[in-house]
Amino acid sequence: MIDHVTANVSDVERAKTFYTQALSPLGYSVQAEFPGAAGLGTGQGMADFWISSQEERGATHVAFTAKDRASVDAFYEAAIAAGGKDNGAPGVRTHYHENFYAAFVHDPDGNNIEAVCHLPE
Repeated sequence: MIDHVTANVSDVERAKTFYTQALSPLGYSVQAEFPGAAGLGTGQGMADFWISSQEERGATHVAFTAKDRASVDAFYEAAIAAGGKDNGAPGVRTHYHENFYAAFVHDPDGNNIEAVCHLPE
């Protein structure tokens, strides 16, 4: 379970557009927003994923839990459509475990975003 993670971005508004679209299939929406570079928090009822340009920038890796494999697929399609770059199409990664189904996308700032389902088909 993730309490919260902050992705450091170069453009909060561009990141807001990307994440709003990419995370929608996972049930995420904007939960809190602060003016300017302070950014915003997204989540499923509480803000556990934050976007900000105030901290020292660097790539972040965040894995979001998906309820099923179809949600992983939908995340990947939405993230690519929102301008993300492929970093691993949806599929089983048995080197983690036999049911590890995930997709990876780099956001516009190079952060590695993953959606993962640990359940069998």
